[in-house]
Amino acid sequence: MEIKSFTVGPFSENTYLLEKDGQAVIIDPGFFDPKEYNRFKEELRKTENDLIAVLLTHAHVDHILGLEKVLKDFDIQVYINHSDLYLWNNFSQQAKMFGFNTAGFDFTPEALPEQKNVQIGAFSFDVLYTPGHSPDHVSLYVEASNFVIAGDALFKESIGRTDLYKGDFDLLAQSIKEKLYTLPDGTAVYPGHGPATTIGHEKKHNAFVKE
Repeated sequence: MEIKSFTVGPFSENTYLLEKDGQAVIIDPGFFDPKEYNRFKEELRKTENDLIAVLLTHAHVDHILGLEKVLKDFDIQVYINHSDLYLWNNFSQQAKMFGFNTAGFDFTPEALPEQKNVQIGAFSFDVLYTPGHSPDHVSLYVEASNFVIAGDALFKESIGRTDLYKGDFDLLAQSIKEKLYTLPDGTAVYPGHGPATTIGHEKKHNAFVKE
């Protein structure tokens, strides 16, 4: 499996493209500038992989700013955890808070509950429920390729903010300790913002959540 990262939007959000066996999935499309989105489409065109799904770690505005663009070009399923759909259902209000005008979405994505060995096309991964930054937050662990898409739960030597809707520092710390720090130390961590890191590095150097 190959993973490619695109740092996009006014929040410098990391959008990820996973590719395997002629297929691709996109995680957290945060495209804002059309040039950002066109760069993603050109990368997809070069590989000739078929985009089959959108996976969302959570529904904060910076992680779904580009979803409308993707769905205009690709007739594919969107997946999100259904523990709390408030952020998804109120996306347009979220966007207005940050100065963006959007009508939101008139559908409910497919459910992405916590479970092992989720199979979507050629892709197999474990869904880890990691709330605290947001109530719908999941991380996606690909054991075979030794990495986890951590969204805004865990950053390099930092963690996601907990002052937004249903943010909870203690819950986020629990999620990190029980769901992420229990992964092998060599597991690469691909966060929603900033550079990649590893589980082992964070257990030693993260100032917010100690092992």
